[in-house]
Amino acid sequence: MERTGDLTKKQQQAYQTRKKLLDAGSEMFLIHGFQKCTMTQIIKKAQVGYGTAYVYFPNKDTLFAELIDHIVVEMKEVANIPFQPTSTDEAIDQIYHQTLNFLTAGLSKKKVFLVIEEAIGLSPIVHQKWQNVRDEFTQSIERDIRFVQEQGLAKKEIIPAIIAKSWFHMNEQMLWELIKNEDFDVSEIARNITTLYTKGLYY
Repeated sequence: MERTGDLTKKQQQAYQTRKKLLDAGSEMFLIHGFQKCTMTQIIKKAQVGYGTAYVYFPNKDTLFAELIDHIVVEMKEVANIPFQPTSTDEAIDQIYHQTLNFLTAGLSKKKVFLVIEEAIGLSPIVHQKWQNVRDEFTQSIERDIRFVQEQGLAKKEIIPAIIAKSWFHMNEQMLWELIKNEDFDVSEIARNITTLYTKGLYY
């Protein structure tokens, strides 16, 4: 990422304006929800000109879509932890901890994810953005599956693309369940779905 100190004055101003709008959007969406939040509310909170704001974000949908990148950054860091196990036990242990950390990271942003769920159902732009996020996670999982297959730890007949999509879908569904039902124990969920996944994949 380019540091602001390396930018020209004009670029720094553009960076700050964009940041103001994103920060204001983050706050306003939490207060009003996606449907009721307006660009006018965001612009007033950011204290930037209307013309300037619409140069960066033509509507609230595109602004929220960019916010998603910031929201899921911690979860992506978990997914991108190098996965190079040398045994099945090591693989299962790492998968469990990655699953636990993924769910915990999402649960720590419970209010934000409730807005994301609302926005996915209302905005084609946000829906596509979330699909892109899904695809990123799925591709990462697929690479991990191919690695353990090459190491002789996982079943060769398994098709990585299918299992990767199924595994992320399970994680995503359990994240939504956790967000809506605080009675669930995150560590127990992580342990159970890890067992289900790894028993089918590994020898």
